[in-house]
Amino acid sequence: MTRQMVMVGFLQAQNCTNLAFSWRHPESRLDFMTADYYQEIGRILERGKFHMGFFDDRLAMPDRFGDDHVHAVDHGIRCVKMDPVAVLMAMGMATKRLGLGATASTTYYEPFHIARQFATVDLMTAGRAAWNVVTSLNDGEAHNMGRDGVMEHDSRYDRADEFMEVVLGHWNSWDDDALVLDRANGRFGDGHKVRRLDHVGPNFKSRGPFTVPRSPQGQPVIIQAGSSGRGRRFAARWSEVIFAAAHNLAHAQAGYKAQKDEIAAAGRDPEQVKMCNLILPVVAATKSEAEDKMALIEKLPLEVDTLSLLSEALNFDFASKPMDEAFTDNELRGMSGIQTIRDSVIRVSGIANPTVRDFAKFSGRGRADNAIVGGPKEVADHLEEMFVTRGCDGFVVSAAYVPGNYADFVDLVIPELQRRGLYHLDYAGETLRENLGLARPAIDAWKPRK
Repeated sequence: MTRQMVMVGFLQAQNCTNLAFSWRHPESRLDFMTADYYQEIGRILERGKFHMGFFDDRLAMPDRFGDDHVHAVDHGIRCVKMDPVAVLMAMGMATKRLGLGATASTTYYEPFHIARQFATVDLMTAGRAAWNVVTSLNDGEAHNMGRDGVMEHDSRYDRADEFMEVVLGHWNSWDDDALVLDRANGRFGDGHKVRRLDHVGPNFKSRGPFTVPRSPQGQPVIIQAGSSGRGRRFAARWSEVIFAAAHNLAHAQAGYKAQKDEIAAAGRDPEQVKMCNLILPVVAATKSEAEDKMALIEKLPLEVDTLSLLSEALNFDFASKPMDEAFTDNELRGMSGIQTIRDSVIRVSGIANPTVRDFAKFSGRGRADNAIVGGPKEVADHLEEMFVTRGCDGFVVSAAYVPGNYADFVDLVIPELQRRGLYHLDYAGETLRENLGLARPAIDAWKPRK
């Protein structure tokens, strides 16, 4: 079969998209606390035959900037954050084939809880669930969850590795035919086909037996977006869909090859892992109209958006330094959040010790700097080049205004990609795994941990 693009909608269960300014756009709906808001987005994505709608999440509003939350609420900087799994279920009830992914942290939850929650969503959606595995990255999240501060970067991933062992252990503890449901003979199931996990490890103890049978797709699809060296190794071991954020073709190709090589080195089939690159398409019937749309979008971001989101992502208070004072080596090393943002700023700027202003300029955080602007042909050309030259296996589509930005992409770009044979005309099956072309996981050989 000809290789075709994977398409994922990048969503937030909050007052804005991943772009903090999106709520300010005159075409953005403001009823983001209603089921209908998310259900309309879901119907649009399903009309475009998207593989999945995916909800990003953090466990705190951005309050690292100035060690205060007031600016986040005043300016609407991702300050409303609802539970993405509950919102996802509302979207699931309005769709039939669209995959449904949500974020849940390995840093603060228990494996049994996450295993049961996502296995249940998988059953309630007839095999369309996905779990985005994250390690929580800033002190605000730690404080909300009763901790004094965030765990050290690599230690978070060590904990996450064991977390995955426990979750997958539970998901693999029921055989597919464990339920008998023979009412005439009074036999509900075969207890010998359900096993206890009895996991005892450095971070977790979890006995079992697990309480949720397998779904039509076996188990939820695993998503990951780690971009540090440790994060890439984690993704290579566990992920089935990986999100990347390369801003140019060369960077995308290099990251794609490096990650696929890591997957192969981990003993897995790289073709069974789909890498999707984040994009912001601003599209209209003509390039001129798209440029007019972009001119409006460029007026919406505020400087405080950038500084607040940098503080959140890097776990460093950017209000603690003057705009033009360089960061010291110790301060740069102490940024414990998304370290690839720090590394990218240093690389792109060519400045070993950037200032706050340099970070704001070169990170692009909170702005639409890397939008793909054009008519259907121009946007499709860009996506085709990145896909065909192995910069990615598909795209995570973000939006500057909701739901119209998604609708523009679905109505204008998707048909162009379909005409080029780069994108499917209809869903391949009923489950998310079928539609992604991923194998249904077999029950692993189960052995209790000694």
